[in-house]
Amino acid sequence: KDPYALRRAALGVIRLLLENKHKANLLSLFTFAADAHGSGQFDDQNRADLLGFFHDRLKVYLRDSGARHDLIDAVITPQSDDLLTITRRVSALADFLSSDDGLNLLAGTKRAANILAAEEKKGTLISDAVVESLLEDGAEKALNYAVNQAGQTASQAIENEDFSAAMLALAELRGPVDSFFEDVMVNVDDGKVRANRLALMRRIRDATQTVADFSKIAG
Repeated sequence: KDPYALRRAALGVIRLLLENKHKANLLSLFTFAADAHGSGQFDDQNRADLLGFFHDRLKVYLRDSGARHDLIDAVITPQSDDLLTITRRVSALADFLSSDDGLNLLAGTKRAANILAAEEKKGTLISDAVVESLLEDGAEKALNYAVNQAGQTASQAIENEDFSAAMLALAELRGPVDSFFEDVMVNVDDGKVRANRLALMRRIRDATQTVADFSKIAG
């Protein structure tokens, strides 16, 4: 099944990087290696295929280490080329989802995403951005403020590679999201208010996607 030992070689590279906690941008390494060997055929598709190959090997390595496959899928993107960063994000996400705040936020985020997906499928008008003057209920005003704060804080934490801090920022959304769904109806008759509330649902999805794609997480 591995006649050229490529899978085993890739796992060896992964072990070296992770066990020594070494950051490396694989795409840069691939390009450097191709240039050093004078390979003129190493185009963007080749890079994407090779990175995908390493992603598959990383998934095997992390699953063997006890990581949940859905959390790995939620964190990895086609452009993720730092394996140590991927691993740290998976670990921080697992810790977050072991808490009540994490589990409740996951449920609320999935509810928001499901409402949004259903309305997008129907072609319902959704505002490009949340208009604060159209926020009528105290719970939706509080949620809008919380989403803006959490999104900014989480994005900055991700930029600083402080993934635990990013999760803590998202944890602040748990209460406002719960209150919103208890007190506010999204699909009201007023088209402008409905479109604005759907835009708020999209803000929840966008804020949480700064750390992971919650739609890929089981539960």
